[in-house]
Amino acid sequence: MKKWIAVLTAAAMGAAVLSGCGSSQKEEAGAETEAGTSGTEVSTSGTEAGAAGETEGTAESVSEESGSEEAGQEESKSAENTSGLDKLVFTYVTAPLNVPSIVEKDQGIFADAFSDMGIDVEYAEITSGADQTQALASGDVQVLYAVGSSSVILSAANGADIKVINMYSRSPGAFCMYTKDESLTTPESLAGKTIAGPVGTNLHELLAAYLASADMTIDDVNYVNMSIPDAMAGLEGGSLDVALLAGATAYQAEQSGYHMIADGEGLIDADIAVAVTGEFYEEHPEIIEKLEEAQEAVIDFMDSNPDETMEIVAEALDLDVTAVEDMYADYDFSLEVTDKDREGFQKTADFMLEADMIENEIDTDTLFAAE
Repeated sequence: MKKWIAVLTAAAMGAAVLSGCGSSQKEEAGAETEAGTSGTEVSTSGTEAGAAGETEGTAESVSEESGSEEAGQEESKSAENTSGLDKLVFTYVTAPLNVPSIVEKDQGIFADAFSDMGIDVEYAEITSGADQTQALASGDVQVLYAVGSSSVILSAANGADIKVINMYSRSPGAFCMYTKDESLTTPESLAGKTIAGPVGTNLHELLAAYLASADMTIDDVNYVNMSIPDAMAGLEGGSLDVALLAGATAYQAEQSGYHMIADGEGLIDADIAVAVTGEFYEEHPEIIEKLEEAQEAVIDFMDSNPDETMEIVAEALDLDVTAVEDMYADYDFSLEVTDKDREGFQKTADFMLEADMIENEIDTDTLFAAE
């Protein structure tokens, strides 16, 4: 009996143990399943978080790149125009035959060049050399695009800050003295005659140089300060004996049968330059560089499109294309400052000193900007 009781007790205990083990395994399995699901959800959540993070990171990256581009653009703009200027004013003079000026404005070459820097281009039609240099000194104009050497020298002699950055043209044959009186063929024959032309210009220098060839001076004639168109009108009307003419007006005088006394060949260099103030040159090297590139573009257009250039100039000056072609041969529009140009400037300064147009000697080499 005792043995059977022991056996039954052991069996009951074993069943209880087996039941407990099964229940425990189910709970553990359930827990593992929940944990696995939960783990999957966490992983999914992590993936979502990762995706969100990646998206956010991409957005930040795009934002940073966009910011970088904007900053770069701003920096680029700043690098292109650090001058603080929003416009540049150029002188615009078409006479006597300022082909580069006419072509440049017609094609908008300066406007295109400086638009990249956010700078507008404007023009001032000032024909008087003295008025040009005054406008430069006052700041009304920033670039004298075609100014005579005598005007540059006179401005410097009066204490103005002016620098030649390169050349515009040379055309001694384009500057002439015309008359109706065919007996006026020598300097001596001009004594006491009324002669008109613009003071302080290549034409003024031409008259002085022509008279000097016979040891005469301006004081030996009745010289009247007058614009080229007015001088032509005076010659036609009979109030003048001699008119100092250039470019298209000189060509018209020749076509009308007037007698040419002399032109500038062998007498003057007729140097025309491009000038700014020395301060402007020093403070705005990026503008000077851009200007010189734009000037080269003007000359390239003229060289590459000769027929179109002649048509543009003919229309601007109300001339026949044939007339423009004839006059164009007298001009050298190369930009480089040569030794001959420097000598020409000095020769003009010496003439002005002798003619009492300036009081002191000037070393014209100091007028050229450093290369």
